[in-house]
Amino acid sequence: MTYSNYPSATPQETPDPAPKKDNRNLVYGLLITALLGTWGYLIFDKSKTKEFTTQLQTQLTTSDSTKDAIQTEYNSALQRLDELTSMNANMDSIVRSRNTEVQNLKSRIQALLNKQNKTEADLAEARRLITELNSKISGYVQEVEELRTENLQLKTEKQELITQKQNLQQEYDQTRQQKQQVEEKLDVASTLNANNINIVTIDERRSGKEVEKTRAKRVDMIRVTFDVFNRVGEEGSKEIFVVITDPGGQVVSNEALGSGRFTSRDAGEQVFTKKSVVNFSAGKPTPVTVEWKPGVKFTTGVYKVAIYNNGFKIGEGSKNLK
Repeated sequence: MTYSNYPSATPQETPDPAPKKDNRNLVYGLLITALLGTWGYLIFDKSKTKEFTTQLQTQLTTSDSTKDAIQTEYNSALQRLDELTSMNANMDSIVRSRNTEVQNLKSRIQALLNKQNKTEADLAEARRLITELNSKISGYVQEVEELRTENLQLKTEKQELITQKQNLQQEYDQTRQQKQQVEEKLDVASTLNANNINIVTIDERRSGKEVEKTRAKRVDMIRVTFDVFNRVGEEGSKEIFVVITDPGGQVVSNEALGSGRFTSRDAGEQVFTKKSVVNFSAGKPTPVTVEWKPGVKFTTGVYKVAIYNNGFKIGEGSKNLK
């Protein structure tokens, strides 16, 4: 076979080239679709982000609101505790006695509330602790009420005892007063009575013979005799005081001869001339003799004699010396 590079004289038909396809519309469509998808995704993502942000803000707001509510509850519990302890000494005493557990609760609650990144569990624990604190406060209040009730009961019992004591004291005072009145009456009633009073002025002779005289310069001694008697009174020794007053109104006395002082019921303390102690028996008369021998001459005039027992004057008489 022979091949030649020379053009042929006979023209040959050249086939038309195949028409080129236009892909721009497809590309544009894909780009537009991708762009729309991107925008859709961005819009969707923005919506989700906004929704998430809204939820997060809601959670934060809810968390802050919960925290504020818990803080309010805690502040209310503290205020309640302060008010109770300030108004009630018993409450304060109870709180002080349990100060460790109260302070521990307060510290734990405050630590949870001050925590920066608080979780729901933290807030729940804080609320639980506040509930526990309130429960303890309520328990303290109940104890105080029980103490107050006991205190009121004790006050009532004390008042009853005071009333009983006052009644007993009043009865005792009345009984003592009645007893005193009875004793006073008995004391007055037991005072001896002096009867058969006889005053004799005597001249004592050297021989020892006694002669009754009424002339002052001849008299050496005054002798007073009488009987004492009473139907009541305790048996035993009784003191009899004899007071002799001279014509000048002065009580004759000499301590060396047995004079002294006694207390009368009407004149108080006064001087007696001579004292005699007798053994008394109720219902039996007892004779008494009192002699006064001063060792000096008597003076003219009336000598008065008064007899005392138990502070009362029980008899009197007089003797006129010429």
